[in-house]
Amino acid sequence: MSAIQGRLSSIDALRGCTVAAMLLVNDPGLDDAHTYWPFEHAVWNGCTPTDLIFPFFLFIVGVSTALAFQPKLEQGASQAKLVGGAMVRAMRIVLLGLALHLFDKLLTPGEYLRIPGVLQRIGLCFAGVSLFAVYTKPRTWWTAIAVLLLGYWGLLLAGGTLDRWVNIVDRVDTAIFGHAVYQLDAATGHGHDPEGLLSTLSALATTLLGLCAGTWLRHRQVRNLLVAGAVSIVMAWIWSYWLPFNKNLWTSSFSLWTAGLAMLATWLFHYLVDERGWAPVGRRFGVNAIAAYAGAEAMQTVIPASGLQDTFTSLLTRASTQWQFDPRMASLAYAVAFVVLWWLIVLLMDRRRIYLKL
Repeated sequence: MSAIQGRLSSIDALRGCTVAAMLLVNDPGLDDAHTYWPFEHAVWNGCTPTDLIFPFFLFIVGVSTALAFQPKLEQGASQAKLVGGAMVRAMRIVLLGLALHLFDKLLTPGEYLRIPGVLQRIGLCFAGVSLFAVYTKPRTWWTAIAVLLLGYWGLLLAGGTLDRWVNIVDRVDTAIFGHAVYQLDAATGHGHDPEGLLSTLSALATTLLGLCAGTWLRHRQVRNLLVAGAVSIVMAWIWSYWLPFNKNLWTSSFSLWTAGLAMLATWLFHYLVDERGWAPVGRRFGVNAIAAYAGAEAMQTVIPASGLQDTFTSLLTRASTQWQFDPRMASLAYAVAFVVLWWLIVLLMDRRRIYLKL
């Protein structure tokens, strides 16, 4: 049976749905106290639907790397050129993340320049998975996944505690980045960043599991997605009794749990879109994923800086009071409207064949 060549609509659709979900949870109209729980991150340990979004995106980075690189390697493409192009793209993704944080700092008085971030982690994981995809074989990928997950677990245990601010991940990030992190404890000066440096080790394992899934998909071994996904979920659930799910620390159990769920989602989208011919809902977000995410992040910096956020908040609060409905519904309506706005933008871009690539 021949291998699949080129893009798959199902992966564009899954990536796009993931980006749309990311915009939905990142951009509520009111604060977290007025948000339905599925649209919030777990406070610390645990895993909500929102906690699945970023791991799914990193998993899809791995899937896409397999679909993009393996056909080129089979056709005799230069390994050095493939890796060189991947490193340049990874650097651009990291620099875009830093530029967005700098933009936020310039428009928000008193803000520190945050160095880690979502795009920075995507860039690092893409660079790592590209090296594995080009220079190593699947057996090495599985060895690396085991070493990363078990080794990271060992590091967390060596740190002595998983508590915020004092775990080994936060201590390392504080030592390296100082105040240039997502959160600071005013009392101690300790920092915390959910996209910190040390926890990227486990996030890379998530991306490598996506690389394995993409290889199965290319070779039409889709049953492996179901089996490996189910096994990963069971193993992660058992593991969580010793090492809890924690997105902030990207614990090894969390990495395995979310990758297992992403494998099942990949199988489902492939079955419905590629095999059954369903419409690839979300594709327009998927083919302009970085543009949609970066544009939405920039907009969410401009809106508060311009004073419009206070206006929107006041209107939403007043409407929920006058019409006597749950303010969480008003907050969700704002988030849905934000996603619809960006869907219209990527729809227009797609119709004009504008695809922003880094």
